Amino acid sequence: MRYILMHKNIPVMEIDIDEYSAAISKTGQIFNPAHIPVGIRMSGVRPDRKSLNEWWMGRAIPSSRSGIRDALEILNVPYTQMLLTKCYGLSLSDQYWVNPADNPLTWDKVNFFDNLFSEDVGNALFGKATDGEAISLISPDNTSDGWLKKKWKVIDGKRCLIKGGSDPAQQEPLNEALATAVMRRLGIAHVPYSVIWDDGLPYSVCEDFITPQTELVSAWHIAQTQKKDNSTSSYQHFINCCRDLGISGVVQGIDRMLALDYIIVNEDRHFNNFGAVRNAETLEWIGLAPIFDCGTSMWYNKFTNAIRADGKTDSKPFRSSHDEQIKLVGDFRWLDIFALNGISGEFSAILSVSPIIDEQRRSALCRALESRVAMLDRHMRS
Repeated sequence: MRYILMHKNIPVMEIDIDEYSAAISKTGQIFNPAHIPVGIRMSGVRPDRKSLNEWWMGRAIPSSRSGIRDALEILNVPYTQMLLTKCYGLSLSDQYWVNPADNPLTWDKVNFFDNLFSEDVGNALFGKATDGEAISLISPDNTSDGWLKKKWKVIDGKRCLIKGGSDPAQQEPLNEALATAVMRRLGIAHVPYSVIWDDGLPYSVCEDFITPQTELVSAWHIAQTQKKDNSTSSYQHFINCCRDLGISGVVQGIDRMLALDYIIVNEDRHFNNFGAVRNAETLEWIGLAPIFDCGTSMWYNKFTNAIRADGKTDSKPFRSSHDEQIKLVGDFRWLDIFALNGISGEFSAILSVSPIIDEQRRSALCRALESRVAMLDRHMRS
């Protein structure tokens, strides 16, 4: 089927999307090359179709999403990519969408920032079927990434993302609250998270930080704007790409992200959960995105006896260990370590609400958090 790839109200290019594979099978006329998504490889003056498909398919719910098989059965859809055209590829993270060429729509009428959307897909992703009613697939949940259970919901007129945790401790939502507390104390730009409870399980809640005028561009797509040579580290390559795109304040922002991740032992700061924000109409870069998605921290998937502040901890995106990655931070003058006094008590209060986390685990986590702050202090002084 023929579509026009749109950037808000701006036609970008013609594309054909195969009805069965949901892949882009053909590209046609290019209307606004400047609005082709960031990081798409070019073959001469045309976007590489394989690269464009990677971007398009990357918008779909990953097949690794918790509970996805049951959700697809409820939705009567064979695989997640089939959901993309059901919502015209619309997202709450950017302003790209696909407009049916034979039956064109308008951005004002379809975008999820200004219009209500169905909760049927989100409910299915949480294992809940819609009783006795036809299911609507018009939802931003069709374009949500990540492996944890999550859904978008309008709360008091605001678009909010609700996200669950995983076994053994269902700890990720509580870690989001800890990260919020640490960044608040240190003055780091961040997306604030709160915790709600449903049927004995915690869920994190955050408001969408993207507006109808802005969009998030992942670090992954930023890093694809240039070819990386073997002599350049992934850290320096990302800095170079941001510099050449005109994104300011990158080194300072990365310093803060790496310091936070060292403190909370974040194991999964991959290139798709940080990035930069730009104006979707003017294409002007605003700066690095506020820090978000910090749940995979504090030994979230480890048993209590494995919680050790000085143990080997995996890290991403630039180094495989936090001990090595923290060395990339060249300036700590912004960090007031005394602002973290009492943070373990605040974390203990967050954890104490959970019926899943016992006293032994709570104590181990709080001691480890105190040790991580002390370890960072020693590193800063060395």
